[in-house]
Amino acid sequence: MIANAFVDEGDEVVMADPTFPVYSNTTQILGGTPVKVREKDFRHDISAMLEKVNSKTKLFYICNPNNPSGTIVSQKVLDDVLSRLPERVITILDEAYCDFAEDPGYPKGLDYVKAGKQLIVLRTFSKVYGLAGLRLGFAAGREDLIKGLYQVREPFPVHRLAQVAGVAALNDPEHERKSIELVHEGRRYLYQELDKMGLFYVPSEANFILTDLKGDSRETFQALLREGVIIRPGFVWNYDTFARVTIGRMSDNRRFIRALKKVLKKSH
Repeated sequence: MIANAFVDEGDEVVMADPTFPVYSNTTQILGGTPVKVREKDFRHDISAMLEKVNSKTKLFYICNPNNPSGTIVSQKVLDDVLSRLPERVITILDEAYCDFAEDPGYPKGLDYVKAGKQLIVLRTFSKVYGLAGLRLGFAAGREDLIKGLYQVREPFPVHRLAQVAGVAALNDPEHERKSIELVHEGRRYLYQELDKMGLFYVPSEANFILTDLKGDSRETFQALLREGVIIRPGFVWNYDTFARVTIGRMSDNRRFIRALKKVLKKSH
């Protein structure tokens, strides 16, 4: 909807690389050009991204925490971005994984919306609420920006089941709290186990960890698949020896570590 509302043929859209691929896909479908800026130390290279902004730039995407690295853009850096971008450029702050962030410097996107900034915040019910199959989320922004989305939205964007589930999720803070605790506990456990195995990982503010498995990610993916464990291989992001591992229940996390030890033992 954002691409439909704001991207015309020949427009440019600035984003990190790697990041959520749908930003790039939707830009191209509308005839725009995705301008991808490689991450620096697994973080958004904000200064390089700002250098890419020109008269053709329409949107500036920040996935926060970023997928697949799990790193964040801090409040201080976001303030700097918003002060330096030209007025016509809309910042899109995708907060799909915001509930899992523990960093005290993590910005609250909705505060920027309330302050009337040139910014749209995206949230989803797929992660912390576990409603991925229902395809429910929301955008928050200034009235004029949201009006643009209303002009291009489909007649029935959210079905009744998703609406009922969304209301139930918002009225169940206990489930939300348990989901967050589960991720925080799992994150600490996986850090500890990866440390013991001497494997590098990127400290994450999301419900997944990008880690270096010291071998071809395609091969590791296949080997883990044979053990009944699915990971996301890093070659798709040009991180050839890395994989993104989603944090699950503790039983899932332990199963992954057991399978990983077995697979790495065989390959070395």
